[in-house]
Amino acid sequence: MSSKITLTSPIVSVEWLHEHSHANNLVILDGTINKVFDITLEQIPKARFFDIKKKFSDTSNPFPSAFPSVEQFQKEARALGINKDSVIVVYDDKGIYSSARVWWLFKAFGFQNVAVLNGGFPAWKKANYNTALMQNFDGVVGDFEAHLQPGYMQFFDDIQKASKNKTHNIIDARSAGRFNCTEPEPREGLRMGTIPNSVNLPYTDLLENGLLKSKKDLAKTFYMVANKSDNIIFSCGSGLTACVLALGAEISGYKNISVYDGSWTEWGTLTTGDMKMPSTWTKDELLAYILIYVSNADLNQSRTETQYILNRVDKNVYKRVTDQFEKDSDYQSIQNIIEAVKTHDYYRNDLADLFADIKLMAFADGEYDVMEQMVYMQLKKILKNG
Repeated sequence: MSSKITLTSPIVSVEWLHEHSHANNLVILDGTINKVFDITLEQIPKARFFDIKKKFSDTSNPFPSAFPSVEQFQKEARALGINKDSVIVVYDDKGIYSSARVWWLFKAFGFQNVAVLNGGFPAWKKANYNTALMQNFDGVVGDFEAHLQPGYMQFFDDIQKASKNKTHNIIDARSAGRFNCTEPEPREGLRMGTIPNSVNLPYTDLLENGLLKSKKDLAKTFYMVANKSDNIIFSCGSGLTACVLALGAEISGYKNISVYDGSWTEWGTLTTGDMKMPSTWTKDELLAYILIYVSNADLNQSRTETQYILNRVDKNVYKRVTDQFEKDSDYQSIQNIIEAVKTHDYYRNDLADLFADIKLMAFADGEYDVMEQMVYMQLKKILKNG
């Protein structure tokens, strides 16, 4: 007869999970992000799908995987049969990625008996443990209770204050390339950049062969960016891998830790930032800048031209680029375009699409005046020879 178990660490091995898999109060959650229910997919036996995107996020929020309400989290957790005395082990199919977000969500709602499976599903399979086909949970509704804990999650206004007043160490879990603006953001239209007064610690620095490093090695890693007495906010792209840092920090003995829910996706969208480095512009920013440049050739960007540009790029991109364009002289505008085009081979591969966009925008108001034609020809010469 199986018995109940307890947790002594926020991380457990696949060996531990296999040994305790028949415990009465064990709940295994598959917290893989961007996964949909599919009966042909493999999972750890008895696992229940924790749908971050649709069930455990505020889907009315424009930003991805946004923090849910107490009522929503409690309702969906109960629907998965989670009880007040449950012991939860969560995994994902990448090793340690979105599973840490699930772990942190439970902690933010006052539940401590939760741990991340070290190495996730890849480690489980590598150990040659049995798998099962994915199935819906149709068991008894649980009695889980959610109690929001202050300070676990930080939001835009909190980060503005923390960044400006330097009250917290803001640690960014994105790759060094993204943090240093040498590689683009994977989310289309999202500008490159960093939160002011933040430092970089890629979440991958905490992992080795898909497993979390030893407590000693984790402590060394965190020692380089923060003291244990510091107030710390972890950020990333959209609030997922920041939780990997939170997991490593907790194991390393850090207490004053929190996660920026919207992370760079929110910050990069809601702030204009500094666009004075054209080499860091996204393709959408470059397109918007060129179209704005052409539409202002006659010193009068019409409403229809504006609407055309807004049909091609996000309104936040448009606002950000417009703010920068208004600061630049005509000479600076040309230099910006030349530098930005050099960064994106995309346009070199298919400049015809870009020129078509320029012409369509210029014709949007029914006119293609002499000044717009001159600017178009000038740009065509520059872009083809640049």
